[in-house]
Amino acid sequence: MKSADFQPATLAAHGCGHTDPVHGAIVPPIQPSTTYERDPDYQLINQARLYSRADNPNYDACEALLTELEGGAASLVFSSGMAAATAVFQALASGDHVIVPPVFYWALRNWLFGFGARWGLKVETVDTTQPALVAAALKPGVTKLIWIETPANPNLAVADIAALAEIAHAAGARLAVDSTFATPVHSQPLALGADLVMHSATKYLNGHSDVVAGTLTTRAADDHWQRLKLVRGQVGGVLGPFEAWLLQRGMRTLFVRVERQSRNAQRIAERFASHVAIRAALYPGLPSHPGHAIAAKQMRGGFGGMLSLRVHGGAPAALNVARKVQLWKRATSLGGVESLIEHRASVESPGSGTPDDLLRLSTGIEDAGDLIADLEQALG
Repeated sequence: MKSADFQPATLAAHGCGHTDPVHGAIVPPIQPSTTYERDPDYQLINQARLYSRADNPNYDACEALLTELEGGAASLVFSSGMAAATAVFQALASGDHVIVPPVFYWALRNWLFGFGARWGLKVETVDTTQPALVAAALKPGVTKLIWIETPANPNLAVADIAALAEIAHAAGARLAVDSTFATPVHSQPLALGADLVMHSATKYLNGHSDVVAGTLTTRAADDHWQRLKLVRGQVGGVLGPFEAWLLQRGMRTLFVRVERQSRNAQRIAERFASHVAIRAALYPGLPSHPGHAIAAKQMRGGFGGMLSLRVHGGAPAALNVARKVQLWKRATSLGGVESLIEHRASVESPGSGTPDDLLRLSTGIEDAGDLIADLEQALG
């Protein structure tokens, strides 16, 4: 049977069938070598391997599996989500116009309006939940990229991937989607028309809070993709072989983890949407969420493990909730098997736009009742 005959969860569990070809071990070996031998005629013994910065064998399993899960043409692993995301923009040219949402991952926002702007990118913020506004902001021949997050970090805004892809392509631009929150379990942006999918693989793809990594997957191995490959190899944002091995290991449990996390998040959002101490529960799985209809159309099997709660009483009340939780861990990042709570305004830079009453919750795989009880006691 071919990979196309299997469901995505099966492909993930088997790591796309990658095993040790020498010993038959079902767990692939770690390949720490940085260089590869040539024969007496000075030809590479393995034509695919020259130097580990671009050619490490441990990349192969991760990239092949992700390409299958996303339905793409090729994938690349990077040393971090930021390395992957910034490579997309570094593959553009000075003077290119790019459109980004007003609220998205704060570190990338800082990079774009700092280094990216100094480098010559023309960065414009547009509400990407409103396709008509994006269409109006496009500059045919000048706009080269629309970058979106859906669901977005940390306000869980939802953008219509298919509509934005159509708008981008009509103007000769590409659509890139940060799908970290959705994961391949719930969304396939390439099938909806996107050109690139990015993941901070530190989060759900790895899922165990012990690897920093990033990934990109492309719909077509075109000229822009070739430039992206050069950026990775020449700038050097490459993943170590051990980290790639850990990432591949983590991806084998992706579906069972994310499905449990999404069920937990749905229960928590439903419980606290009408809680007297909560101003708003931000979760696309709630019918009251402004992006619920679009999320239901373009996500499958759930709405992800991330949600945010806005607490009555502003920053003091939100921080008091974070102080009083006992099971939820007060920590940055997301997507691990343990549940995390974070007061985002405290860690983001000034001007990020995140409300100071917002708590971002990364729901783990614990018992949902225990997670709910802990939040209830913290809210008083």
